[in-house]
Amino acid sequence: MYIYEKKMEFPVKIKQTNPGLAKLIITQYGGPDGELGASLRYFSQRFAMVTPQAKAVLNDIATEELAHLEMIGSMCLQLSEDADVDQIKKAGFDSYFVDHGTGIYPSSAAGVPFTAAYVQSKGDPITDLYEDMAAEQKARSTYEYLMKMTDDPDVLEPLKFLREREIVHFQRFGEALRYVKDYMDSKRQFSIDKPDCMKPQNNKCTRCK
Repeated sequence: MYIYEKKMEFPVKIKQTNPGLAKLIITQYGGPDGELGASLRYFSQRFAMVTPQAKAVLNDIATEELAHLEMIGSMCLQLSEDADVDQIKKAGFDSYFVDHGTGIYPSSAAGVPFTAAYVQSKGDPITDLYEDMAAEQKARSTYEYLMKMTDDPDVLEPLKFLREREIVHFQRFGEALRYVKDYMDSKRQFSIDKPDCMKPQNNKCTRCK
């Protein structure tokens, strides 16, 4: 069960209209390395985790990604909602605008709609956690690329915060991976004395011939 706290994880208060920047930032809403895909990926993978610690990490981070999704959506809306037609055309935001107005639609910066193909879930805890660590690094890179696209402090500050959270998530997935490896590498042996009829002799049961 989830309880929604009615405030953002980090404040988003953008004063300067920039629909072109909104078109780029939207990729972290519904792009291949965005927050929507991350949240669904971690929620899905948690079921196959073999330790309580790993399950908790997946669940915690998946939930936080939803908070980041809220931040990205708010940034895109604030950057575009007051744009006039000339600003929209000049920024190359017109193709998005004619389909969605200034509403938030999950897509990449190139306009490719969100797809479940972005969500990796292999069912092997170690494989999935390595995937998650790579995903966090890719998201970190994307935030760094986005930060190069603007000098607006109202945009940079939330982007910096989101970048920092990707680093923390990478570290937490690394910790979860150690828990899982330790669990799977541990030797769990059970010794049970078998009755005579279960002890084969010359490939035949000594009692049940």
